Amino acid sequence: MAMLKMQRIYIYALIKYCKDILETLQRRGVVEIENLELEDSVFFKEDTSSLQAQYNRSAATATEALEILSRYAPQKKGLLSSFKGREQISTAEYDKMVDGAQDTLRIAYDIISYQKNIDMNEAEKVKYEAQLEAIRPWLSLDVPMTFTGTATTTAFIGKFSDKRSSTDIVTQLAELIPEIEGIDVEIISSDENQTCVFILAMKQDAEEVSDALRRIGFEYPSYVSPVAPQTREKQINKHLSNREGRILEAENNIKSCEKYYAKLEFLEDYFVMKSERYKAFDDISTSRNTFVLSGYITERDAGELKTYLEEHFDAEVELEESDTPETPVVLKNNKFAEPTESVLASYSYPDRHEADPTSIMAIFYYVFFGMMFSDAGYGMVMALACGILLKKFKGMEAGLRRSMKMFFWCGVSTTIWGLLFGSFFGDAVSVISNTFFHTPPPDIPGLVVPIWFNPVTDPMQMLMFSFLLGIIHLFAGLAIMAYNDIKHKEYAAVLYDVVSWYLLVGGAVLALLSLDMMGNIAGFVLPPIFLTIGGVMAAIGALLILLFAGRESKNPVKRLLKGAYGLYGATGYLSDILSYSRLLALGLATGVIAQVFNQIGSMMGSGVIGVIIFTLIFVIGHGLNIGINALGAYVHTNRLQFVEFFGKFYTGGGREFKPFKINTKHYTVKEEI
Repeated sequence: MAMLKMQRIYIYALIKYCKDILETLQRRGVVEIENLELEDSVFFKEDTSSLQAQYNRSAATATEALEILSRYAPQKKGLLSSFKGREQISTAEYDKMVDGAQDTLRIAYDIISYQKNIDMNEAEKVKYEAQLEAIRPWLSLDVPMTFTGTATTTAFIGKFSDKRSSTDIVTQLAELIPEIEGIDVEIISSDENQTCVFILAMKQDAEEVSDALRRIGFEYPSYVSPVAPQTREKQINKHLSNREGRILEAENNIKSCEKYYAKLEFLEDYFVMKSERYKAFDDISTSRNTFVLSGYITERDAGELKTYLEEHFDAEVELEESDTPETPVVLKNNKFAEPTESVLASYSYPDRHEADPTSIMAIFYYVFFGMMFSDAGYGMVMALACGILLKKFKGMEAGLRRSMKMFFWCGVSTTIWGLLFGSFFGDAVSVISNTFFHTPPPDIPGLVVPIWFNPVTDPMQMLMFSFLLGIIHLFAGLAIMAYNDIKHKEYAAVLYDVVSWYLLVGGAVLALLSLDMMGNIAGFVLPPIFLTIGGVMAAIGALLILLFAGRESKNPVKRLLKGAYGLYGATGYLSDILSYSRLLALGLATGVIAQVFNQIGSMMGSGVIGVIIFTLIFVIGHGLNIGINALGAYVHTNRLQFVEFFGKFYTGGGREFKPFKINTKHYTVKEEI
């Protein structure tokens, strides 16, 4: 429950060390660089936009080469490869790969060139295939399609868009030009969609024949072979064969570059890093010989970085305390609470002057998630799966690792609550024993009978316990508010804004539990004296709220009206407490659905078929139940934190610490400190 102390850092050094210092800061990832504007005319901003564009183009080249390579020589990745994270390399390995960056860039250009060659030949193939398709109906024609006739004749080579016979064509021509004779019509090919023809007429009749042919639907082909169609077919097939050979050669050339996968991945990351490094120049003030860099760093990392920069780059490093509203926030919690920092961050980072609620939130988060999921079998599956992934994949990304840790603890909590409620894959032990072994199961605590109670058979006890946890949760939020007030020495606010609500809500609960009508609901009734105690507490709390909730107003009427409005907030506490009934609802849903799947699976009896059916339904049904109800538990646990808990005390609005670091896809450099 803490935030790391932050410091402002100023780095002064010679301009010749600027790139090396930025590379060091980027690899270490401990400094958030801020935009530094100096009024001194000696300093200026260096324009590196052209260099950034150059490196972005090189990174894009590497990306394109990798995409091409992945199409022809895809990498074999395991089912869980997404958990591996980026590969860590040492600074020595980094330097070695940097030395070969230009050679690798040339390989990337070669791969792209091979792909362009493939694309060009594929386009050529399409063109030749279209030509081949166009001349197929003309293969029986033994003259070029450009043939126009002899010295005394004119040839018409074309087609009709339907099926016709030579007799039909001659008859139609005779009707239009009866005075012309000696027209020869030869059908080259014919089908339902077209009729290809070779027509020969005397040269002196060419104009009249052409006009008549046009009138009966004659049209020239879209593609005209300059040689006899059979000859052209051979030429096209030869062209296609050549193009396929070139494509195959280019594909094999690309596949031969498979050994450069790692280098190309590094190249992509390297140029992204270079671009971001030069982008950092936008925030640095430089002169002809020196530069100045400012930013934020945690007190924990400041001393070591200062020593390193001064020893290696002869830099001057200044550090000063920083606690302004602009100062970023870095959370620091123990291993149990740290995984839930992502939940807090998704809502808002805390203001630097308020308490970090992560540690307290983590306890309630795991408890509520476990109660909603509430099955020991499901909890064991979740905890075991997360534990194995965490152990197997040491290089898992920080954000994903944090989530895996959080769900591991959620799984542990779920297992505990499942044992307390007697749910292990629902009532699987009882159903299996009765169905397949024809004998009642032994009363195994946690697996068959609950260690505490069964919410399915005793929902009212679960409901009252949920309300109790809700009240504790809300009161914990008020306690954090009191801590913040004491930290800021606002002692009166503790009495008026915290103690008053403790008295009102706590007194109302005591009074309510002392009424006889609560006996059937809560299962117990407090002695009558608590009705008086609770009433007095609630009255004092209500009076404090009425008189002091609007204390910032000097006008007594406005003050009283604001106090009345503040007192109306008691209805908000009632709705907040009722919200915790979702602990009962989701817990029952998980258990009942699990029991339903068990009952459905056992309906086929104890035979071989019954065992197979039960196994299938058990695996599929419980798998679906785990997925759906784990998501529900996650969403509603977050809601209880964001709305009910944070609403009582949390200001938020803090700025996340975003250090200048390596933002890459494939590699991360392990800085040897």
